[in-house]
Amino acid sequence: MAVPLREGTETAEGCPRLRWCGWRQRRGLAGKAGPAGAWAASGVPLGCSGRAVHCGVAAAEHRVRRVRKAGAMASWATLSPSIVEYFEGEDSYLCGYCKNETGSRSNGMWAHSMTAQDYQDLIDRGWRRSGKYVYKPVMNQTCCPQYTIRCRPLQFQLSKSHKKVLKKMLKFLAKGEISKGNYEDEPMEPTMEDAVSGDFALINKLDIQCDLKTLGDDLKESLESEEKGRSSKKEDSHELIQPQGTEKLGSDEPSHSVKVHTVPKPGKGADLSKPPCRKAKEIRKERKRLKLMRQNPAGGLEGLQAPGGPPSVFPPKAKHSQAPSLEDFIVGSLPDSGSHKLEVRLVPVSFDDPEFKSSFSQSFSLYVKYQMAIHQDPPDECGKTEFTRFLCSSPLEAENPPNGPDCGYGSFHQQYWLDGKIIAVGVIDILPYCVSSVYLYYDPDYSFLSLGVYSALREIAFTRQLHEKTSQLSYYYMGFYIHSCPKMKYKGQYRPSDLLCPETYVWVPIEQCLPSLENSKYCRFNQDPEAVDEGRSKEPDRLQVFHKKAIVPYGVYKTQQKDPSEEATVLQYASLVGQACSERMLLFRN
Repeated sequence: MAVPLREGTETAEGCPRLRWCGWRQRRGLAGKAGPAGAWAASGVPLGCSGRAVHCGVAAAEHRVRRVRKAGAMASWATLSPSIVEYFEGEDSYLCGYCKNETGSRSNGMWAHSMTAQDYQDLIDRGWRRSGKYVYKPVMNQTCCPQYTIRCRPLQFQLSKSHKKVLKKMLKFLAKGEISKGNYEDEPMEPTMEDAVSGDFALINKLDIQCDLKTLGDDLKESLESEEKGRSSKKEDSHELIQPQGTEKLGSDEPSHSVKVHTVPKPGKGADLSKPPCRKAKEIRKERKRLKLMRQNPAGGLEGLQAPGGPPSVFPPKAKHSQAPSLEDFIVGSLPDSGSHKLEVRLVPVSFDDPEFKSSFSQSFSLYVKYQMAIHQDPPDECGKTEFTRFLCSSPLEAENPPNGPDCGYGSFHQQYWLDGKIIAVGVIDILPYCVSSVYLYYDPDYSFLSLGVYSALREIAFTRQLHEKTSQLSYYYMGFYIHSCPKMKYKGQYRPSDLLCPETYVWVPIEQCLPSLENSKYCRFNQDPEAVDEGRSKEPDRLQVFHKKAIVPYGVYKTQQKDPSEEATVLQYASLVGQACSERMLLFRN
C-alpha cells in the first residue's frame, strides 16, 4: 500500500516518498512487473533484503552513497552550480490515487545541490522535489496525470469557505471559541463554496423573471403597490404571460413582477410551471438587487441603470466601503488580551541555524504525531532518518541576492506557534518567482481550526508580502492538480490560478482547462496547434557534464564514450530539463 504524502494542503499519495514504503518482492530481471523490474533494468541497486523501494527514491540515495564511497564525488560539494544525477528510463510504481499496480510513471534524478533559479525553471517544466529527489510525471502515460498548478496571489479572491476558516481562527484566538463540526476530511474535501440555502428555498417557491425592458418603468409602481397593500390583479387561466402580475413571497419578502405559466401539453416541451435551473451566483445577484429595491424605494432606479444604457441587475457598490482583504482577515481586530496567541516563524532548513536546531525535537515529535494519527503510519516508519531526509534535506542552496527578499531564497519551515508550542509546520521553498508549497504537518488535536486551508491562505499572504520587496516574486505554487482524483480538485478553488501545459510549458487559466479535462485525463492546454516548447533542448552538445572531477561540454564527453545507450540517456535528460537548465546544471556521469 502506498503511503500518503501531504504536499501543501492535500494528501498526495502518488508522490515519491523518501522513505521505505510500498514493499514489493524483487522479481529479478527487467521487464517484470512492479518497481523492482524497472530499477533492475536501470542498474540501480535495490534496498535491504532484495526488496524494491516505492518510487526507487531510497534506492537512488543508496546509489549516490555508493558512488561517493568510491571517491568519484569527492569534490562535488565544493562546486556552486546545480549537480544532478539523472536515472535513465522511467520508474513505474503503485498509484496512490487510482491504486493501479504499476500505472504511475515518472522520470527522476537525484539533486546533490541546486540553485534557486534552476529549480524555478524545473518546476516551470513540470518537475517537483521530494527531499533531494526531483521527479517529473510522464504525463501522456501515467494513469493519473499531475498538472503543475499555481495561484496568482496579487489577484487572489477569497471564497466564502476561505473567509469562514479565517473567521474561525480569529474567534478562537480572541475568545477561545471552538466551532462545532466534523473536520476529519478537511482539507481534502472542502465544503461547497458559494452555496446559500435560502436561495434554493426561494427558487422552489417562485421563479422570479425580471423583465429588464420594463424594469425602469414598473419599478416605482411595483414598490408603491406593495406599500399600500394593493392586491395582485386576477390572472386569466388562458393567458400564457401576465406582465403586471405580482405575488407575495412572504411577510418578509417584497412583491415582484413575475411570469405566470400554464401547464404545457404532455410530451411537448419543458414543464413551464416549474422554474428552470439557475446558478446560485445568479440567484445571489437577484436577491441583492431586490434587497436594494426594498431598502431604497424612492431612489430605486439609482445605480440600476447606467446613463444611456440598458438597466443593470447589479446594485451600486458603496464608494465608502471596501471588502476586507486577506490580510485584514488574518490580523483582524484581535484584542490585546486574547485567549490565545498565534505566532508564525520562518526558519531556514539548516542545522546550522540555531532556531531550527533548537526547535527540531518539538517539530519532529509533531511530525510523528501527525503521521500516526492522520496517515496511520506505524512508529518504525516515522523515525528521525525518514523525517530528516524527507522534510529537512533539500538540494536548494541558500542564496541572499541584493534584489531578493530579506529572508533570501532556499527551503524553509514556516512554524505556527500557539501559546508557546508548535501546532503546525509548513515546508516551503522560496524561489525567484514564487513560493512553492512542499508539505504540511500539524497537530491533529487542532483539526477544528482547518489548519490545511488556513496555512495555504497564510502562504498566499506571505507571497504577497515578499512581492512588496521583490516584485518578480508574485506566484504561489500548490504542487500538482489531479482532475481525475476528486479529493485533489479542491486546489482549483484558489482563484485565480493557472495550469501548466504539459507540451508547450505555458500557463493557461484553469477555467479554460477544465472543459478539456472533463473529456480526457491528459490534455494539451495550449490551443495553438503550431506552438512548440520554446525552452526545448536545441543544442545538446552545450549540455554540461561532470565527469571524473572535471566539467566538460557533452560534445566533448560523447567522443570518449563507447556505450550506445549513453547518448540516449543524456538526450532524454536534456529534453526533460530544457536548454537553459542543461547548460547551467552539471549532469553527473560515472
